[in-house]
Amino acid sequence: MKIPALPGFNPEAFEKYFKNTGWLLMARVGSLFIKMLVTTVALPSYLGSANFGTYSYPLVLLAFFTGISTMGTDGLITRQIIQHPEKENELLGSALRIRIITGLLVLPLIYITYFFIAQYAPEAPAATFKQIVLVSFICIIQAVQIIDSFFQAKVKGKMIMIVQVGGNILSAAIKLILILLKAPLDAFIWTLVIDVLILQIGYLALYRKLGHHISKWKYDATTAKELIKQGWPLAFSSLFITFYMKIDQLMIDAILGKSALGVYTVVVNFSESWYFIPVAISTSLFPAIMNARKGSPELYQKRLGNLYELMVFVSVSVALVVTFLAPFIFKYYKPEYATGLHTLQVHIWAGVFTFLGTASAQYLIAEGLTKITLYRTAFGAIVNVVLNYFFIPKFGIIGAAYATLIAYFASTFFLLFIKRTRPNAILMIKSLFLLGLLSTIKERFLKINR
Repeated sequence: MKIPALPGFNPEAFEKYFKNTGWLLMARVGSLFIKMLVTTVALPSYLGSANFGTYSYPLVLLAFFTGISTMGTDGLITRQIIQHPEKENELLGSALRIRIITGLLVLPLIYITYFFIAQYAPEAPAATFKQIVLVSFICIIQAVQIIDSFFQAKVKGKMIMIVQVGGNILSAAIKLILILLKAPLDAFIWTLVIDVLILQIGYLALYRKLGHHISKWKYDATTAKELIKQGWPLAFSSLFITFYMKIDQLMIDAILGKSALGVYTVVVNFSESWYFIPVAISTSLFPAIMNARKGSPELYQKRLGNLYELMVFVSVSVALVVTFLAPFIFKYYKPEYATGLHTLQVHIWAGVFTFLGTASAQYLIAEGLTKITLYRTAFGAIVNVVLNYFFIPKFGIIGAAYATLIAYFASTFFLLFIKRTRPNAILMIKSLFLLGLLSTIKERFLKINR
């Protein structure tokens, strides 16, 4: 069956990239349903809000450091392999060593942060230090996931689908068995590490099945230096992204306690479970956008505009559906989760700006403006911390949702303040009105009625 192309994309090329996106979306959709049924419904109901807050806390804390431990190599390696396929082994080998070393370096930072929070927060941290130590090793284990960047560069979304869907089904099965066995909380903490191990084993197995071998990877000092030079702004921007995406959860735990954290985590898990869509679409269409940039600036801008409109259309559709279905969703939770209903109806709209921000991040990488990524995320992080400081004590968890919505908007449209990126920000603003889509519909309608 012929897939209709998006305006601005070559039909044959679009079909190739769309199919890759389709595989990625299938992978994430599988993950979404598994997460909804197990992590977002069954597990919170089994553990209760307080224990679910404890279960969630290690990953929330770890999120501040996992981005640094990758040193921004994910998107960089994809781009570099596209541009220099002959250097594949040097790029992957150098990135692997960087990720292992930085993973080791962030471990003491995680522990220091934990004790700092324990010392000054009104409420004690939801998790114990032993639980934090166990989960912290994810920072090292995830180094192998650089293979994901290889699959993206080669437009092999099917491989990613196999690993992620297979891994998540196995992960869900393990958690369901533990629930049936009435396992203690610590058993579920162990599954956080096991989940990551399963994915890494899956990536290695499929990489080998395609005829590639990790033993052929080579470390090259020059390549590593270049990756670090280009990647450190992305790494620190990842830290700031985490600040404005996760700081609300740490502050809720510190101010309101682990039961409130458990409820808010259910909201965040459901709301952010849709964030796979902009990542899948952007990473799959990124090669097409990069190719347009080389050959035709006009086509390049057109493809960016079409990408932004696609993001707005999908994100607004999701937000509308979730807003209306939220009352039915929360009927399946215990009464202690009731405060999450209106919080979800606010938080889900932050996705509109997340979708646009994810797409515009690809533009910044294509233009080599990774430092601006750092600035925009730092700005968003500051806005979120300040707003949460005032909103959480006064309004509770729904205050955190409003702070998130405002901070995501501020971060995404920070590009308006910089002369070089202002035209792109204006392109994003125009996409909010879906002018290109409406124009296309109008043209086709007139063509049919001629």
